Amino acid sequence: MPFGANLQRVPLAKPVPDLKSFWSPLESPDVSVLLRVIVLLILSNVFMTFAWYAHLKNLNHKPWLIAVFVSWGIAFFEYLIQVPANRLGYTTLTLGQLKILQEVITLSVFIPFAVFYMKQPIKLDYLWAAFCLAGAVFFVFRR
Repeated sequence: MPFGANLQRVPLAKPVPDLKSFWSPLESPDVSVLLRVIVLLILSNVFMTFAWYAHLKNLNHKPWLIAVFVSWGIAFFEYLIQVPANRLGYTTLTLGQLKILQEVITLSVFIPFAVFYMKQPIKLDYLWAAFCLAGAVFFVFRR
């Protein structure tokens, strides 16, 4: 046996992951699943955002119980989309990844809803919230 043949190579430091390994869930064969999940979650968020907030504009003059039933009716359709989206997403993503993806989509749907439908002023706070979610995406999706 040659000298040093049985020696193991010990890394001096933990290697820094490259971007390819960081984004590998997006490059996996399940990209079509991920895209379907994103589209379904966007659709479900549109319904849920209307269920949660549209009554503030459209039903503000009606009794609150009417707003509850209208919101529940809208939320029913949201659940018809959201439940299959989460079940499909859980085949490819971890529960934490699925939740953070949902939060990113929620903010992405909420901002245009607030600005264009509810006529709220756009705020710099939305940008800071997006930066916080970008940090959450980094930590939850890294390998």
